[in-house]
Amino acid sequence: MKPVVGTVVSNKMQKSVVVAVDRLFHNKTYNRYVKRTSKFMAHDEKDECNIGDRVKLDHSRPLSKRKHWVVADILKRARIYVPPSKSVSEAESKTGLSTNAS
Repeated sequence: MKPVVGTVVSNKMQKSVVVAVDRLFHNKTYNRYVKRTSKFMAHDEKDECNIGDRVKLDHSRPLSKRKHWVVADILKRARIYVPPSKSVSEAESKTGLSTNAS
């Protein structure tokens, strides 16, 4: 089978990820393109994938009941939001309090 490209939807399992693969096909009756999504479980040996990553999957021997794919490589990493940490000086300037009160 040829490799497929999809987006990681879940990484809650150990060494496994769920990847959603979208495909478009032409419906001749309505003359429209229809999008269908398939979910595949894939083996991630190093536990590197995060939710939102774009990955390439290769077919392999059956690894478990539903797992027949292996993550070949991560094409694009997801941007993970990290909230800015509040430092002590920023908090003091906003509240008007200082540690050297006279």
